[in-house]
Amino acid sequence: MKKILIANRGEIALRVMRTARRMGIQTVAVYSEADRNAPHVRYADEAYLLGPAPSAESYLRMDKILEIAKRTGTDGIHPGYGFLSEQSIFAEKVAQAGIAYIGPKAHAIEVMGSKLAAKDAVKPFDIPMVPGSEHAITDPEEARALAEQIGYPVMLKASAGGGGKGMRIVDEPGELESQLMRASSEAKAAFGDGSVFLEKYVRSPRHIEVQVLADQHGNTVYLFERECSIQRRHQKVVEEAPSSFVTPDIRKAIGEAAVRVAQACGYVNAGTVEFLMDEDKKFYFLEMNTRLQVEHPVTEMITGLDLVEWQIRIARGEQLGFTQEDLQIQGHAFELRVYAEDPENNFLPSTGTLSRYQEPAGDQVRVDSGFEEGMEVPIYYDPMLSKLIAFGRDREEARQNLIHAIQDYQIEGVATTLPFGLFVAQHEAFISGNFDTHFVPNYFTASAISEMREPTAKAAGILAAYLYHQDGKRLKLPDDQNALWYERRR
Repeated sequence: MKKILIANRGEIALRVMRTARRMGIQTVAVYSEADRNAPHVRYADEAYLLGPAPSAESYLRMDKILEIAKRTGTDGIHPGYGFLSEQSIFAEKVAQAGIAYIGPKAHAIEVMGSKLAAKDAVKPFDIPMVPGSEHAITDPEEARALAEQIGYPVMLKASAGGGGKGMRIVDEPGELESQLMRASSEAKAAFGDGSVFLEKYVRSPRHIEVQVLADQHGNTVYLFERECSIQRRHQKVVEEAPSSFVTPDIRKAIGEAAVRVAQACGYVNAGTVEFLMDEDKKFYFLEMNTRLQVEHPVTEMITGLDLVEWQIRIARGEQLGFTQEDLQIQGHAFELRVYAEDPENNFLPSTGTLSRYQEPAGDQVRVDSGFEEGMEVPIYYDPMLSKLIAFGRDREEARQNLIHAIQDYQIEGVATTLPFGLFVAQHEAFISGNFDTHFVPNYFTASAISEMREPTAKAAGILAAYLYHQDGKRLKLPDDQNALWYERRR
């Protein structure tokens, strides 16, 4: 594999390119008109325009991407995450073009792309699952009967998607029919598929996911777990590895369950199996993400493995160079997704020009970014600016390193989630590890950040007043050039 095309943009495109360059592989970038001057375009060996800014006219153009791949003699295509990364038809078209798809086979993407199909696939493999429906539900009476059987509260979920879309919590029977209609309508609008299923709502849940790697020779390993419970609108903002909530015995059990899920669909390459874990540390299969995850760096930090490198190695037919017994957790890592969002205004997107952009540095700090100072934050794509990763020998050291890195990160021109990350990192629930996916509604308010700044502002005010007072005690000599007596003397 001498040349790969990265069918993506921003930080993940750069992330893949850096590993490819280290491996001696040439890279091909594709870009929209909005990204013409983006860093990933300049970094690549070759770059080609896809079309206008909207993703439907650029990054989702399978035909255009494949045409560029063929014209440039590309050996492999890496889809990154988002856009085409979980489109089974794209993986199939890449394979039909005689190009290596750096990801799983189309069959695995298709099976795991539907939560209902995924549940059917893993059922024979002794995977614990949340009680719920085994097929899509459209009839309110059927939904009501099942909800009564498994007990309220229940959760309605879109079968075809994620990211919080098409999800509704129903606490009582009177809400069920209206919420079913809303969930189905939202799922249809977001994913083109209005299928909705119903399951028991797990109170105080933790979102635990397991990274797996599988080669083409039947070897599958798990690279331990990530804690992804700090979320807003069901989307992750802060992740860590390993989870402080998971014991060694549970780590082994959930890791082995993740391997069985991968084997259930003949999975190859890097993937992530997601679980819910209740307060009694019982875990339940949620879904499998058939791509590289945004939060993969924390796994890289604690294992010392480059996941993109192994994606490429697996795609070109190599065997894993290690066994499960060879893998060990070394240290602790956190990741903060730095979004151009205003946490003081319900995390609404913030657009503008990055008038100042200076990343933190250090041996235990990593920043995966696709932006630089002076760039415009476009409205067409996900508002994530970068991923801030901090490592330490243990959880507390990693947390302190995260705090210092946030404080050293300088961004002006748009609101970001940096203050929210600082709020999380300094909150007692996070410090103790006693939190779940309800962290934001339980602890965070729009005024929390301004309240967090108050002690600093007060200290700065006291210092300014002291310096002003001290300055007033000093003997001051007149500025001869501007003094009245100087003018009169002349």
